[in-house]
Amino acid sequence: MNKKPKILSSGSLSMNQKRKGLSLRRLFSLVFFLAMIFLIGNAFITVDYKEGIAGWSSIIRLNLAKLKMCKTQLRPPGSETLPRGIVASTSDLEMRPLWGAKRDKKPKPSLLAMAVGIRQKESVNKIVKKFPSSEFVVMLFHYDGAVDEWKEFEWSDTAIHISVVNQTKWWFAKRFLHPDIVSAYSYIFLWDEDLGVDHFDARRYVSIIKEEKLEISQPALDPNFSEVHHQLTSRDKKSRVHRRTYKVIGRARCNENSTGPPCTGFVEMMAPVFSRAAWRCTWHMIQNDLNHGWGIDFQLGYCAQGDRTKNIGIVDSEYILHMGLPTLGGGSAENKTDSGKLDKTKTPHAADKSSSVSTGRTEVRKQTYVELETFKHRWKNAVKNDECWIDRFQT
Repeated sequence: MNKKPKILSSGSLSMNQKRKGLSLRRLFSLVFFLAMIFLIGNAFITVDYKEGIAGWSSIIRLNLAKLKMCKTQLRPPGSETLPRGIVASTSDLEMRPLWGAKRDKKPKPSLLAMAVGIRQKESVNKIVKKFPSSEFVVMLFHYDGAVDEWKEFEWSDTAIHISVVNQTKWWFAKRFLHPDIVSAYSYIFLWDEDLGVDHFDARRYVSIIKEEKLEISQPALDPNFSEVHHQLTSRDKKSRVHRRTYKVIGRARCNENSTGPPCTGFVEMMAPVFSRAAWRCTWHMIQNDLNHGWGIDFQLGYCAQGDRTKNIGIVDSEYILHMGLPTLGGGSAENKTDSGKLDKTKTPHAADKSSSVSTGRTEVRKQTYVELETFKHRWKNAVKNDECWIDRFQT
């Protein structure tokens, strides 16, 4: 039997259309609602994301700035893993008590360091007494091994004693006067033992070199009673301080236009006095394997912290005597008579001893000249090979 198709009335058709329209509106409303949630949510997420990025960027920038700042802070080699506040990069030669409260006393501003032998103890005693204990630390380098014999002097207990046999002042200085150890001292007096100081006052001397702004200096030598090897260091009775000589020295004609040694910018090595800054430079120039320090004196101008014709000077008002005793190589004052010559009237045993001493002294003298040539050669090579170095005194 054939089914007849339904015939929808106009009322049914209208109802269906309304239902479809309602469904579409609901669907559109749902889509619109979901879209709004997505857009609003996305806006919040974007803001949070941007804020997060901005926050991390700020942290990164701060860390980079901190890293850059830390890189510009120079730290002593070896202390990089330590917090800055715990690093003690310098020291001094002040004695500390083993127990009890630290004695509150004013630090001593200067240092006197000398290479000494017991045979020159009277000369050394006179020198040390010229340096007030309240203002100077005293450091003795014993080249003969004799230390206990100095206990007869009341100042010995407060002095620093270092004993190594048969070593020179410059050997000791290189090893025990590192700039970081002596940085507490405004001036370092690095003196020989064979000096007469009857006409020298340490307080007045320091006052003068401060006023004259001398970075490197020495007391003038009394030309009447001293071994004077360079005319520049000879005392000028009419002057308080002089910085040049006007005499003819070998091939050099010294005058007001002279700019370097031996006419100006020079001190000898028996009694030099260095400022803190000048000593830091000089210490680096001392060669570790050259004991006698020959050649350094002619290059000290490079450590004068500026113009060597102004910053290096000879103090005439506080002057000394240089006795020139041959203590190195076994020599001593006992090997000389009052005239300064070897005494040949002694017993055969004493004569043999004197001969041995003379031989030792001769060998020492030879070595000083060998080291002088070695130093000159090293300086020449250093100048040649350092492309970044500029010779401020080149004419």
